[in-house]
Amino acid sequence: MQHVMIEGPGRVVVADAPDPVPPGPDGAVVSVDAAAICGSDMHFYDGDLDLGVAIPVGHEFLGTVLEIGPEVRDIRRGDRVLTASVAGCGRCAGCATGDPVRCVGGPQVFGSGMLPAGQATAVAVPAADFQMLRIPEGMDDETALLLTDNLATGWAGAQRAETPPGGTVAVIGLGAVGLCAVRSALTLGAARVLAVDPVAGRRQRAVESGAEAVEGPTVEAIMDATGGAGVDAVIDAVAKDVTLDASLAAVRPGGTVSVIGVHDLEPYPLPALMTLFRSVSLRMTTAPVHRTWAELVPLVRSGRLRTDGIFTHEFALTDAAAAYAAVAERSPECIKVLLRP
Repeated sequence: MQHVMIEGPGRVVVADAPDPVPPGPDGAVVSVDAAAICGSDMHFYDGDLDLGVAIPVGHEFLGTVLEIGPEVRDIRRGDRVLTASVAGCGRCAGCATGDPVRCVGGPQVFGSGMLPAGQATAVAVPAADFQMLRIPEGMDDETALLLTDNLATGWAGAQRAETPPGGTVAVIGLGAVGLCAVRSALTLGAARVLAVDPVAGRRQRAVESGAEAVEGPTVEAIMDATGGAGVDAVIDAVAKDVTLDASLAAVRPGGTVSVIGVHDLEPYPLPALMTLFRSVSLRMTTAPVHRTWAELVPLVRSGRLRTDGIFTHEFALTDAAAAYAAVAERSPECIKVLLRP
């Protein structure tokens, strides 16, 4: 098999590796039909998360089941499946909630040094019945890939923002996850979604999804758009110090900041006193991907929640270095890349 590895900032290779086998009696092996580059992968590429070693990457993938262990009950050889980006044991009380973050043994993420990487020709998947979902008939690969992580993350971020029906939410960062958050917030009843990103073309994509673009310094722009009141909630899909500061300052007193971006490894100087006096709720979310499927699959199949226009480019897996370089430009033209083995 082959898999994509990040050797250091800006250094991507496609390397050979041993063919995978089912990781235990409840595991499976998937032949990858399509994978995707996530903003979280870019933290390794950019050097924000430097583990000091080369790392196989990718946690968004789908494919065809090649092998299963003897304890796999629901998944069959030949099934086309998508796999949740975050894994749990599938047997404990935490996993029974559908949220592997609550796994008693601790959650694990594909392609992060914990589990095998999804940007590969084949992947070993533990707890297959829990981790996998058969791809519904008629669902395209792009939509299915979004259900592995990005759409689930945007949806969870919008839910945890607790925007009141008819309320106003700001989304900071309009990459794939941010655009999914824009659409999710509108589907969940927000009357206004203010779209914040330094790239005009990305703001325009959000406008095409139903948002209102705001320009200029984030806090001032949001305050101007809300008559000085601030927004009911902010969804921060970036999570750098500057966006966290802006989120906490731009939300109204009593509002919620919902963080779905991945911060770096440095401590964040939380303005705790200001947050306390303004009664702001700060919520940080790794999506309960498995639990979102029951809500998201019907919504996307009915057309109530759009998934079009998020993927903009497709590369062969062997061209992963060029694919990562394209994403790293953060251009309005390249939002999300699909990789084909």
